[in-house]
This record gives sequence, C-alpha cells and structure tokens, in this order.
Amino acid sequence: MTTQNRVYESIVDLIASPENPTPMVRITEKVNPNSDFKIYLKLERYNPFGSIKDRIALSMLEGLEIEQGNFLVEPSSGNTGIALAALANAKGIPIEIAVPERIPEEKKTILRLLGVQALWEADDKLCPVFPNEGARGLVNAILKSKGGEKYVSPNQYENELNVQAHYETTGPEIWNQTDGKVDYFFAGFGTCGTITGVGKYLKAKKPSVKIIGIEPASAEHNLPGMKRISDLTEDLVPKILDRSVIDDTITVEDEDAYRTGIQLARQDGILVGPTTGAIVYAALQYARKYKGLAVAISPDDAFKYISFYEPYVKGQGKP
Repeated sequence: MTTQNRVYESIVDLIASPENPTPMVRITEKVNPNSDFKIYLKLERYNPFGSIKDRIALSMLEGLEIEQGNFLVEPSSGNTGIALAALANAKGIPIEIAVPERIPEEKKTILRLLGVQALWEADDKLCPVFPNEGARGLVNAILKSKGGEKYVSPNQYENELNVQAHYETTGPEIWNQTDGKVDYFFAGFGTCGTITGVGKYLKAKKPSVKIIGIEPASAEHNLPGMKRISDLTEDLVPKILDRSVIDDTITVEDEDAYRTGIQLARQDGILVGPTTGAIVYAALQYARKYKGLAVAISPDDAFKYISFYEPYVKGQGKP
C-alpha cells in the first residue's frame, strides 16, 4: 500500500486509520455564527463504503473465525450491513442481512447491488427497543433455528471490537487533527460504539473534554441508526455503552434534524444524512452558550436518504 500517492492493493486499505484519516471541515458562520465555538464535522462518508460503520465492520470481521461454508448474518439499519457485505465480497464470504422494513430504499438497493445472499426485511421500528424484536430478533431466530454451525454474527450491539475500532482509529484521528485542542465531542446513540470508543480515548488524553450524546426525542422517530436510550432500563441499553464517559445527553426532534441537514447543504454545501443533522443541531445549541473547539461526527452522507429528505425539500424554496 502506498498512501502518499493514494494507490492501494485492496479496497479494504481505504478504510480510515490514524495514518489515513477521514477529513474534517469547519461549519461556517452562515450556520454557526459563534466564532468562539468552532464546530468541525468529521466526514465519515470518505470511508470506501460510505459511512463510519466501515471501521467497525473491518474490526469485527477480523475478529471472527469463519470456516469454509459459513455465512455471515447481521441485523443492521443499513450502513453496517453495507460495509460488512462489501468486505465479505472482498474476502469471498457469503452474507445475509436483516434490516428494518422502514430503512431508506436506497440502502436496500445498495445491499442488493452488493449481492447479499438474503436480505431479510423485518416489519419494525428503525431501532427497536428489545433485542428480540425486529431485525435483531430475526437474526437471533436464524441463529437458533439454523444453528451456529452455518451462521456467524458479529453482533455489533455487544461486540467490544466495535468500541475498540473507534478507540484505536476515530479517537486518535480527532486528537491528531485538532492538535489536542478538542473541547467537545458530539455523537449519536446507536450501537454506542462510536461515543464509547472515542469518549474513552479523548477522556484519557484530556479529562476535561466533554462528550455529548444525541438521541431522538421520541422512540417513534425517523432517524435511521439512532436510538433513544433515556427511557430504557439498563438491561435494554446496548451492552457496549460506557455511561461514565457521557457528560450530557441532548434530544432532537426529527424536524430539527432534517432542517439542519438541509441547512448544511444549502448554506455550506455539505451533504449529510439526517442523523448528522441531529448531531449538528445539538452542537449548535451548545454554540449558543459555550466557547471552545467541537468535533461532531457525520456518520454518512445525504445520498442514501434522498427519499427521506424529499418530503422536507419538495416544493420548498427554503428549509
């Protein structure tokens, strides 16, 4: 692999690392008028399969022992499934993915394009409460009924390699890219690997760093990949979440998330998904009260969510 000239032997080598970080871009004063609270977006769309989940897919896949003839199977709201499917193709491993029926059609099409052996669609919420519901429940049923002899699941909700991937890559990248000047880190609650891994790393380097988690305002939300954890009993919270690194939690309405995503597109030319919209909306609330340097994770881009954005932008001159 030659990183200097951007020439690689495998698509796998493009997945971000401290030696090959995803870029960060500052949100301009048109969106964030407080020059004393700089907000940088870490654009995870620059991973080869288009999202932050590329990092954990590689980490989890490398940690699995997969025998000849075994299938990978995993529940996903889309991005982890896409990354796992692409990596499985590169490694010659058959894969099946279970997704919520309500995820964007764009993500389902990408999974089919990747030749997923079976794309199971569960009639459920985008992020169900119970592990035995929806896509997660479907995978659990497959594992029990067809047996572990044939199927292997990375299980991103409980796999510590999810956290480790961010502790070893995303966290160090942010630290290096800000020269250690980061004061605030914003990320959504999903599987909770990002906020836990990055939070642990940044807190170890600089205990004063504030880690802020973002969640939907309602369990009935339209923000794929995000989870509302505030109302959950501890046994239902993703097992890999370390609450000790979280300094604050902000809830965001769907409408605010989508309108912020549109604002970033129309005023800064940055195309992001609605989850990024929610994360940036939360960071902008902090910008009204505080000073410092903030980094907000942008998990992916707008292109997988065009059908979700359409009702918000069709026939509208301004967001």
